[in-house]
Amino acid sequence: MDEWTAQYKKRAYNTGMAAFFLSGFCAISAGVIVSLLRDRYQFNYSFSGTLVSAMSIGNVVALLISGVLPGLIGQRATTLTLTAGYFLGYLISALTGNPIFLLLAFLLAGMSKGGTASTCTVLVGSNTDDRPRALNLMNAWFALGALLCPFLISTLQGIGASMPMFCVAFAGLCLWILFCFSPLPGRAAAAGGASGRTDYSFLKNRAFWLLAMLMFCQNAAEYTVNGWLVTYYKNEQILSGAMAAYAVTVQWIFTLAARLLLAFIMKDRDPFKALAVMGAGMTVMYGVLLKVSAPLPALIALALFSFSVAGVYPMGVASIGEMLSPASVGILLAFAGVGGILFPWLVGIVADLAGLRSGMAVNLIPCVGIIALSLIIPRVGGAGGRD
Repeated sequence: MDEWTAQYKKRAYNTGMAAFFLSGFCAISAGVIVSLLRDRYQFNYSFSGTLVSAMSIGNVVALLISGVLPGLIGQRATTLTLTAGYFLGYLISALTGNPIFLLLAFLLAGMSKGGTASTCTVLVGSNTDDRPRALNLMNAWFALGALLCPFLISTLQGIGASMPMFCVAFAGLCLWILFCFSPLPGRAAAAGGASGRTDYSFLKNRAFWLLAMLMFCQNAAEYTVNGWLVTYYKNEQILSGAMAAYAVTVQWIFTLAARLLLAFIMKDRDPFKALAVMGAGMTVMYGVLLKVSAPLPALIALALFSFSVAGVYPMGVASIGEMLSPASVGILLAFAGVGGILFPWLVGIVADLAGLRSGMAVNLIPCVGIIALSLIIPRVGGAGGRD
C-alpha cells in the first residue's frame, strides 16, 4: 500500500468515527427535545409520538435512498444532501412550534440519521483490516455521544428555552461540514465501477436476507426496550419517576462498555458464534426484566440486557463481508429499521388487548430470532466478518 492510499484510508476511517459520535449526540437528543417541545407548546402524547415516528420514517427512507442515489449522483452529493437534516431539522424546532414544520423537522433529522449511518458504515468498514473491531468502536463513539446528550441539554435549558435545539443544530452543522471535507467517492467509484451502475447482485444472496432478518430482530428488540421499558417500569410501579430517569443512563453506560470490550478485548473471530451468545444473553435477561419487581434487580437486568444487545448491531453489519457497499448497507439497515418501527407498535396493540406485561412479552420473539438466525447463517454461507 502506497503512502497516499494509507493516508486516504486513515482519513476516511477517522471521518466515519467522528461523524458517528456527532450522530449519536444528535439522534438521541431527539427524545429529550420532543419532551421539551411538548412542555413548551402543550402538545398531547399522540402528537409527541408522531414526531418520534416521523424521525423513524425519515431514517428508513434515507437508508433506502442511500443505497440507490450514489449510483446516480455520487456518494458525496448523496451524503451531503441527506446529512443536512440534523442542522435544518433542529434549527426549525428551535424557531417554531408549528406542528407541520415540526413534523418536517423530525423527518429531516431522521433522514440525517439514516444517511450518516450508511455513510459511516461504508467509510469505516471499507478502510480497516479488522471490520468487527472497527464497527464496534464506531458504535461505541455513537454510544458516547448518546450518553453525553442528556447532560448537556439539561445544562443548556437554564440558558434559554430554545438553546438545546440550537446546540444540537450546531452539532449537526459540524457533522455536515465534516463530510464536506471527507474523502467521499464520486459517481463511478460509489457505484462500484466506471459504468456508474450500482451492483445489486447481493440481493440474490440468501445469506444477505438472513442477515437482514437478524438486523430486523436486533432493531425490534432494542427499539422496543428503548421505547417501552420506562413506561413498563412506571406502570408496574417498579421504578418511580426519578429512578426511571436513570434507566436511559444505565442503558448507554453498559452499551458503551460492551462495545469497547468487543472492540479491544474480544479475540474470537467467529461473528455468528458471538452473535448467538449475545442473543442468548438478551433472551435470558429480557425474561428476567419481565419477572423482577424491585428497583435494583430491575436496573441490573436492564444493564445486562443492554450489555448483551450492544454488540449485535455492529457485529451484524460487519458480517456483511465482501458484499459491503452503499447499496447493500442502505437496504440492510432500512430492513432493520422496519423492525424498530413494527415491534414497538405490536407491543402497544397487544398491551391494549391483554395488558402491558403481555405486550412486553412479544419482544421475546426477536430475541430468540437472533439466536436462531446466528446459527442458520453460517450453514448457508455467503457472509462473514473476517475480511
